[in-house]
Amino acid sequence: MNSTGARSVRGLLFDPFAGISGDMVLGGLIDLGLDPEWLRDFIASLNLGDIKVFIERAQRRSISCGRVYFDLPHQHAHRHLKHVVEIIEKSGASDIVKQRALNAFTKLASAEAEVHGTTIEKVHFHEVGALDSILDVLCSMAAITQLGFERFYTRPVAIGSGWVMIEHGNFPLPAPATLKLLAGLPIRETGFAEECTTPTGAAILAALVESNLPGNVVVGKSGFGAGTRDPENRPNALRLIECEVEDAAADALFIVQTDIDDMVPEYAPGALEAIMSGGALDAVSLPVGMKKGRTGLRIEALVPEASLETVLAAFFQATPTIGARYWPVTRPALARREEVVEWRGQRVRRKRVVLPGGEERSKPEYEDVVRAAAALGLPAYRVRAALEGDEGATIVD
Repeated sequence: MNSTGARSVRGLLFDPFAGISGDMVLGGLIDLGLDPEWLRDFIASLNLGDIKVFIERAQRRSISCGRVYFDLPHQHAHRHLKHVVEIIEKSGASDIVKQRALNAFTKLASAEAEVHGTTIEKVHFHEVGALDSILDVLCSMAAITQLGFERFYTRPVAIGSGWVMIEHGNFPLPAPATLKLLAGLPIRETGFAEECTTPTGAAILAALVESNLPGNVVVGKSGFGAGTRDPENRPNALRLIECEVEDAAADALFIVQTDIDDMVPEYAPGALEAIMSGGALDAVSLPVGMKKGRTGLRIEALVPEASLETVLAAFFQATPTIGARYWPVTRPALARREEVVEWRGQRVRRKRVVLPGGEERSKPEYEDVVRAAAALGLPAYRVRAALEGDEGATIVD
């Protein structure tokens, strides 16, 4: 907590003054302090074959940088999104790492689909479906999680000019999918007649960067990740900057509400799901008496400020309403953490909170309780009671 009472969080500021690629991100994270042995162990845990990992120091115009590259088993695979998803899901990475990696590749598939006028399911990954790109994304997402970064920002992204030869022929830079991935992010022209920002680098930014850098920032360490080339006219490197930011958005919450008298109630669950997908923390529907004696539905959501626009869009897209109201609210919340316990051979996520007097209580996740109960042939209420009472449960993560 800082002097204002707001929570401070660790942020990572990307500074792609010479562009960005997956290997540059990894090199920069090594320079920021990522343990090289941790990275080697993580890659070994992915079970993706005989992968040799090279981690070294490199000079880029007298700037000392981290550099990471791989020696991979020979592959001749052109993958669709479903194949990349299978690799990520089977990787053994944590849920948040998988989520971030899947987000990056889904955005990449969407960009490719838009360029080629097809669907994301039919997109045929070429260069970016290669194992090294999958490793770049997975390892980058795992490394930022390992280093504890929670918010991500970027300075203007350098784009190259000229042409690049890809699977479909000679294309102008930036490559079409790269440019679509950079939509909404600041860019800058460099005049460099070569590719500065790769589709993989752009996908990492697109998956992580959600907002502009706030005004209140305390800068920490910085690190450089070396690009493969070493031109004579500039340092071909990515700079990463640690920062501490005031997480005002985490505390700024709004209630969004609308009353509807022309919506069939059976469609309310779908609307609530769309609102939650838009970024709401919670959403409910309840019957209300409306004008002219009509029975209607009130749909209400608790929304962080950062998701206000997307949730309002979900209200208008998922329901027939023509108006919604919102107002700020205060929500005192207990300190909490998530843990994973093992009970009778079943892994169950459990949320643990600290009460004002210091006493702790826990609540297992409903979906995990139901799954464990089905596997063990027990009623779900017994599994929940045992986990709440710590009867034979062992914390594993």
